[in-house]
Amino acid sequence: MTDRPNTTFTHLRADGSAHMVDVSAKDVTVRTASAAGRVLLSAVAVAALREGTMPKGDALSVARIAGIQAAKRTPDLIPLAHPIGVHAVEVDLVVVDDGVDLTATVRTADRTGVEMEALTAVSVGALALVDMVKAVDRHARITDVRVTAKSGGRSGDWLES
Repeated sequence: MTDRPNTTFTHLRADGSAHMVDVSAKDVTVRTASAAGRVLLSAVAVAALREGTMPKGDALSVARIAGIQAAKRTPDLIPLAHPIGVHAVEVDLVVVDDGVDLTATVRTADRTGVEMEALTAVSVGALALVDMVKAVDRHARITDVRVTAKSGGRSGDWLES
């Protein structure tokens, strides 16, 4: 299930073993990727977030900082992700009636995209949020983590439809 016309596996050698793709010949371009996700929470947890009464403190700020830090550490977590210069990371959390919506946008001027960095920011931000609210809601659930947009690079721009 891919919208890429190329059906070859770029991260596999002829013998089937995984390897890191050589991007040294690619042009440095400005690249941006955005991702989103959600943490589903109980009404009690949503109320505590809105009122600022979470027992562990400012859960939204902790999750935001965790997401920013995670984007910068993506190559340490994803084996074939390239170390790149992460030039900007924006992580936003919005409390909604059934939980918290998370979004992240990552920017670079480099030879490869930042989709993994955006996904990592949302995922780790969501994990940090769950850690901060678990005393109030042990059933918190992370859901719908996905890339929502990307721009730059050879494959051009893409927006979730």
